[in-house]
Amino acid sequence: MKNSKSGYSHAVKTGKSAYGQAVKTGKVEKHILVIWVDNEAGVLARVVGLFSGRGYNIESLAVAEIDKKQKLSRITLVTSGSPEVISQIKKQLEKLVPVHKVADFNRNDPKIIFRDMALFKVISQEKKRNKAKKMCSKYDSIVLDKTSKSIVIQVTALRREIDKLVDELKPLGLASVSRTGAVAMTRGADIFK
Repeated sequence: MKNSKSGYSHAVKTGKSAYGQAVKTGKVEKHILVIWVDNEAGVLARVVGLFSGRGYNIESLAVAEIDKKQKLSRITLVTSGSPEVISQIKKQLEKLVPVHKVADFNRNDPKIIFRDMALFKVISQEKKRNKAKKMCSKYDSIVLDKTSKSIVIQVTALRREIDKLVDELKPLGLASVSRTGAVAMTRGADIFK
């Protein structure tokens, strides 16, 4: 049922979405869903619309074309929910016409590699910039830009490590952060069929 003023469905507005109900029935866990879709206009909007229309939260989202010839894109998104919610999300995603396959990469699975990429801009005195650079070096960081007043550092790490770096870099002059959101891949020769 639509609310004419806001455009949001009544269930979402009052907190009675399927997501809210399912959370009560099981342990809430973070999951990374990888969705292979046709690379065409409107596909991302349909996937995101499925989440927002049912009250599911997307914590991060990364999208890129992975096969020009077949016109395929890979969407990687992080969401939270009970096993029932995650199962429901996957089933609903699989019903969308441009979706080829959906994989649920559980964050606790040691067979899966997860990483976020972040760019940090630190504007401060040289001593603080050097300290920031040293702090980031344990994550195989790369200095992308350097001036007499600033530095831009690229870090690829786990989400929690990037969160920690954000907090640690603030007193050193952290002026801006840009993050990709999570990306994931299976270890070894295994691939998701």
